[in-house]
Amino acid sequence: MNITFLGHSCVQIQTGTHTLIIDPFLTGNPVAAREAGEIQADAVLLTHGHNDHVGDAESIAKRNDAVIIAPNELAVYMGWQGCKVHPMHIGGGHTFDFGRVKLTQAYHGSGYELPDQQTIIYMGMPAGLLLEIEGKTIYHAGDTALFGDMKLLGELHQIDLAFLPIGDNFTMGPDDALLAAQWVGAKRVIPMHYNTFPLIEQDGQAYAQALAGVGIEGIILEPGESKEL
Repeated sequence: MNITFLGHSCVQIQTGTHTLIIDPFLTGNPVAAREAGEIQADAVLLTHGHNDHVGDAESIAKRNDAVIIAPNELAVYMGWQGCKVHPMHIGGGHTFDFGRVKLTQAYHGSGYELPDQQTIIYMGMPAGLLLEIEGKTIYHAGDTALFGDMKLLGELHQIDLAFLPIGDNFTMGPDDALLAAQWVGAKRVIPMHYNTFPLIEQDGQAYAQALAGVGIEGIILEPGESKEL
């Protein structure tokens, strides 16, 4: 399968038969590698309800007649906007045509901001994603702090590729993300949620070198770059 990093936490996965997109924050994203109108997708996966992760989910889902897979409260809200949805929650898994999705813990927030109304809509608990697709296991951590049960993820799953946030301030920084990579037992790690804005600027190459020091392959993808898995 082909994995494309589109900037921030947005990842596109192309299998032999399906195209998925995770956290499609493209409009308003200064480093986005695609415009929302270019995205073709069979499913849109959301980790939580922050604006920089929900992004263009509604427009992409409606234009492609794609299903939005998300934590329950967020899925319900997207359904109220007229989208096809599949609600899930932490610890639950479901097998779709493209593969299996399981939601994991993530330590973060989940509120959708309506700035004009000075309102934040509660979107339930944030989550990470465990994807089993074409014989591979991919872990997209969403936005999260380091937490001890990452070790359990590593014990229960053989993770071929992990997407881990390294931006610090709002999520793990590089030091904690180095521990996270070891705890989940990932064979390969692609850092995300960094260098989108000045507040989360980090040195991706330095993080990859730190991963190499503990025997993990660090893959640095600039927005728009792809990797075969």
